[in-house]
Amino acid sequence: MPDAPGGLTGERLERLLPVLERLAGARLRLRTGAVDPARGSAWLEPIPEVEGVWLEIGDGGNPLTPGARPGMAGELAQIVGAVLSAERDAAQVAAELSERYEEIDLIYTISEILGHTIRLDEAAERILREVSTVVGARRATLLVHDPEAHVLRIVAARGMQPGDLEPIEVDDLCSVAARVFREMRIVSYDPTDPKAVNPGCSEGRNYRGDAFLSVPVLYAAPGARGKPIGVINLTDRVGEDAFTAGDRKLVAAIANQIGAAIENARLVAQDLGQQRVRREVELARDLQLRLLPSPLVLAARVDVAARCRQAESVGGDFYNLLNLRAGRIGVMIGDVTSHGFSAALIMALVMAASGIHAESAETPTEVLRRLEESLAEELANTEMFLTVFYAVVDPQGGRITFGNAGHPHAFLVSTRTGEATRLEATRPPLGLATAPGADVTRPWTRKDAILCLFTDGVAEAMGGRGDRFGEERVLGHVARLRARPALEILESVHADLAGFTGGSAPTDDRTVVILKA
Repeated sequence: MPDAPGGLTGERLERLLPVLERLAGARLRLRTGAVDPARGSAWLEPIPEVEGVWLEIGDGGNPLTPGARPGMAGELAQIVGAVLSAERDAAQVAAELSERYEEIDLIYTISEILGHTIRLDEAAERILREVSTVVGARRATLLVHDPEAHVLRIVAARGMQPGDLEPIEVDDLCSVAARVFREMRIVSYDPTDPKAVNPGCSEGRNYRGDAFLSVPVLYAAPGARGKPIGVINLTDRVGEDAFTAGDRKLVAAIANQIGAAIENARLVAQDLGQQRVRREVELARDLQLRLLPSPLVLAARVDVAARCRQAESVGGDFYNLLNLRAGRIGVMIGDVTSHGFSAALIMALVMAASGIHAESAETPTEVLRRLEESLAEELANTEMFLTVFYAVVDPQGGRITFGNAGHPHAFLVSTRTGEATRLEATRPPLGLATAPGADVTRPWTRKDAILCLFTDGVAEAMGGRGDRFGEERVLGHVARLRARPALEILESVHADLAGFTGGSAPTDDRTVVILKA
């Protein structure tokens, strides 16, 4: 009978037995198989929890040293048994780790891939290749949900060309992938199981191999219920034509990693898109503000101040200041019935066309008519209209002639009395396809009149108590400061407006023009 039965001793037990021998004063050996505890001079003590293994104590004569306490043989067997159990457990863990090494390495590899990229298309092909290799699938696809089209689109494939595969309708009753997505559960088929039912349809998608594994790709925000965002399909298994429970668990774990990566990629793409839109909007705002002329274009002839503050990065308010023939001055203000990109487009077209028409047309009313004609298609397509006030000031002729297409906030303020006179509408707003109206002419005495123009965003600005800023408040500043420069009047209006609204962002564009001549 051998001293150390194969497979029973390990490094720790080999070091322990000599120590126990010195304590017991007897030779200690392990025995296996059927033995007779009473046979021979040695004492045989069964090892607890290790079936068929005995501890042999002694080799003749007394098995233990004289004076050994009762029960020492059992204690020695328990010590040896504990060491054997630990050795056995360590061996089992090592064997299991060895068997699952590829899977552990795969999860680590995919973590590395996903940790070094924010673009799913860069990582999807490699992830699919790694997964299908470990589980032994010759063909595989990764599909991601397109919520707008309500389909599953293939972003990576192995064993086939992604371009040859059509998107899968989420509601497709014959598609296993669509079913997995809808039900958010794994579907697999093992053809070697006589009780297994193929979950597909006979007229549905065909697979080259009989067995397949389809796993939902899920994402769950912290504290929220998971939502499906894609599917991994695996088929044509190498060797055994059946995916194991271990394969299902592994692919499900990887699918969770991919789910988080897909959601992160979407959030990054969304953020990048928003950043790009913000940059484009800022550029559009800058370009739009550059369309508005500086008051300096008229500084040599009149005292003028103008400012436009938009509710959004781009808006629908505008003004124009024009040097006309024979010493005349053109002043225009307008308000498109919306704000944002559509209103900004109309505003840009008005700014481009107004200068041309102001030079060629004889009267303000004719300028407005030509503007409406130029904008007819855009106004019809957008279903917008705009109010426009356009005046021609002739200091030498002592008159101001204007056409007013429904713009409500246009006034002449006397520098002698501070009295304000409204310059009434001469026609409806542009875009309503009505009669062009007629010009109105008023006296203009140098240094005796102030032209005050502003838009709805100023008059209708809301205060903290729900009241409106109003026309009277604007005209009060003009009357009180009528002897001061135009810019000082403008600054006073805007400062009061900021205090009245508590500095809150405007909900409508705000434009003010003050002209003194």
